[in-house]
Amino acid sequence: MKKSMLRVVQVSLVFLVSVLCAAAADNTSSLTAPVAKKVPNMTEIHGRKLVDNYYWLRDKPNPEVKAYLETENAYTAAVMKPTESLQKKLYDEMLSRIKETDVDVPYKEGGYFYYSRTEAGKQYQIRCRKKGSLDGPEEVLLDINELAKGQVFMAVAAYTVSQDGNLLAYSVDPTGFRQYVLHVKDLRTGQVLPDHAEKVGSVAWANDNKTLFYTVEDAAKRQYRLYRHVVGTTAPDPLVYEEKDARFNVEVGKTRSQAYLLLLSGSHTTTETRYIPAGEATAEWKVMEPRQQDVEYYPDHNGGFFYLRVNDRGRNFRLVKAPVNNPRRQNWQEVVAHRPTVMLEDTDFFKDHYVLYERENGLPQIRVTDLASGQSRRIEFPEPAYLVFPYINHEYDTTKFRYNYQSFITPQSIFEYDMAGGTSTLVKQKEVPSGYDHTRYQVEQIYAPASDGVKIPISVVHLKGAKSNGTGPLYLYGYGSYGYPIDISFNSNLFSMVDRGVVAAVAHIRGGGEMGKAWHDDGRMMHKKNTFTDFIACAEYLLAQGYGSKDKLVIEGRSAGGLLMGAVLNMRPDLFHAALVGVPFVDVINTMLDESLPLTIPEFEEWGNPKEKAAFDYMFSYSPYDNIEAKAYPNMLVKTSFNDSQVMYWEPAKYVAKMRALRTDHNVLILKTNLNPAGHGGASGRYDRLKEAAFDYAFILTQMGIEN
Repeated sequence: MKKSMLRVVQVSLVFLVSVLCAAAADNTSSLTAPVAKKVPNMTEIHGRKLVDNYYWLRDKPNPEVKAYLETENAYTAAVMKPTESLQKKLYDEMLSRIKETDVDVPYKEGGYFYYSRTEAGKQYQIRCRKKGSLDGPEEVLLDINELAKGQVFMAVAAYTVSQDGNLLAYSVDPTGFRQYVLHVKDLRTGQVLPDHAEKVGSVAWANDNKTLFYTVEDAAKRQYRLYRHVVGTTAPDPLVYEEKDARFNVEVGKTRSQAYLLLLSGSHTTTETRYIPAGEATAEWKVMEPRQQDVEYYPDHNGGFFYLRVNDRGRNFRLVKAPVNNPRRQNWQEVVAHRPTVMLEDTDFFKDHYVLYERENGLPQIRVTDLASGQSRRIEFPEPAYLVFPYINHEYDTTKFRYNYQSFITPQSIFEYDMAGGTSTLVKQKEVPSGYDHTRYQVEQIYAPASDGVKIPISVVHLKGAKSNGTGPLYLYGYGSYGYPIDISFNSNLFSMVDRGVVAAVAHIRGGGEMGKAWHDDGRMMHKKNTFTDFIACAEYLLAQGYGSKDKLVIEGRSAGGLLMGAVLNMRPDLFHAALVGVPFVDVINTMLDESLPLTIPEFEEWGNPKEKAAFDYMFSYSPYDNIEAKAYPNMLVKTSFNDSQVMYWEPAKYVAKMRALRTDHNVLILKTNLNPAGHGGASGRYDRLKEAAFDYAFILTQMGIEN
């Protein structure tokens, strides 16, 4: 905000506190909760008149809006003031489990070893490299702490070095709005060049070490154009491709073989790829296979073939190959058939091997195949719930493949797998200071019966030997959208709950991708309500099995998981004691009717298009904002960021305003808006993020009756 506006806001704040706030007694004694003014706004659709009393909160430049959010923040601070000592204790605990000065596992690219490191007291990574050997002198490529000087927020997205190692292309966002500016740094001189571009997404170098391809976003933050830039030139960059279909985003990249540049146009259900040889920067981009509705394909390259992961014969994908000189469908040869029980999530190709990332029985798997012999091995993992994914593997001609393995109780562990010999070697496990001992904890994978009989996986962690007598505190997290699986990662903060006797659980509900593409399909579009009833079934099952007590059950979901929270709180407010509702997509109808907003048009394929009556009726039946009623609700902490570009701040703000006006209980309802530059995930600096986590945990724990 411009400095000239600050006094206006301060004056407005004093005024609005008196005119917007009314007594709204809750269990926070004499505190008075803000009550937003009502300014009715009418929308007519499908013969219905929808009245939105809080539409005015969308007017971001209006000083009254920010002033109202300030009153909410002041109220939240007052409600949470008794927890300040607990917040400090939690922050210190969380910080004590982090090795503040540390170095990530280096990876080889060209003649260099690249790595990131952190230093105690500094918020951000320092990205470096060494030439030829790890014993060589360090070269700092990008100190994000230096970029962040004078900024509250700093995020780096693109980070790619030209093939000769001389030029670094990187993009930065200092606001949290995911609006990145592309820069080029000459690593020989250390100078940042004048070359730059605005609103940039993906970036890739051609093999001539001077031509850079990049994509940019439109007014709705859709990546829709590909440009070509030659470093050092000042003329307008030529437009290479523009994606006209508003459902599709474009992304540019280069194969690990360094042989081809690929431009993927993709919606939630359909893809199309264009390609050129990476050594021919001005070549004409060719279509690999024309788009066909509801068919997705994702290409990679090895030798004389493109390999395509494609779902043309089944939702879980198969693998085919086609000659690079004519990769059209008629030349496809099947390599791995579609399997109804195994989801093929991704592929990686190396000179003599390829790696398949699969999903079976709700768990991620890695399979490595020798290209010459066809011999295939699956890497074995020891725990009932875990996360595994590739580490940074830029080298093409290698037999070494690195992956990242972790779980509830196993810290991030980087393994190197010998693709020829079939053995894994631990390279480094993240150190967790302050006496962390994984043997103190027990991890379980259990299954709850859904209302239609489907078994829903739940991952659980608790202190070993804890009694399941139905009296203890229980924390349940859920997401369930976009086919995104919530695999079990290591989060050292979680032990500030578990060490206090909390049973922590993750519900792998439909709409996510844990059980393959059909799992996603059963929780999207006209099946979306399965996501909500699954979560309710998981909560009921955990309570019935004695994992916790209903009066100490706290739930959490963020973003589309915030939609989950809003829906289940409307459906079963009696089941939960409290909820953390983070950056929540709760105003489903109004948002999906506004095609100028980021994500709206592409997400018609996830939620439906409310301009179609059948879709409208179904979406309206679960939209959290539209289904708030005059009844009792659990205690709630709702969080957002003023600069969030994925779920606009006004959705949670309107949700809280309407909830306050209608709910009949005296439970806690607080809204916390990060008014500083911050994004969908909150603050960017690691210490700032810990403070946010300590605040959240203080709310959760005190709602469970744990105050120290």
